[in-house]
Amino acid sequence: VQLQASGGGLVQPGGSLRLSCAASGSIFGINRMGWYRQVPGKQRELVAVITSGGSTYYADSVKGRFTISSDNVKNTVYLQMDSLKPEDTAVYYCNVRGIGWDSWGQGTQVTVSS
Repeated sequence: VQLQASGGGLVQPGGSLRLSCAASGSIFGINRMGWYRQVPGKQRELVAVITSGGSTYYADSVKGRFTISSDNVKNTVYLQMDSLKPEDTAVYYCNVRGIGWDSWGQGTQVTVSS
């Protein structure tokens, strides 16, 4: 399974970005799709997850500002990021897990700065 992430970039504080991650290849039995982020010198952290049943989970730091969604026909997961803060600056990685497999995207840089 290959994941292609897009949508990162430079945005001012208070702005918005939408990340997308499309899965392709031998896809079957997707259990969950999610986004993680990592800054240099720190561990990768979970940002948001959506399960195949539509349940969602958000890190406390992004609750009320980020929204995760998915298109199960297109095998794509999205992360709508609003009210962005400088501390949201990181490389964002998408992750998709299925029955017996776990794939990561290549990472997309999000920079929040004035």
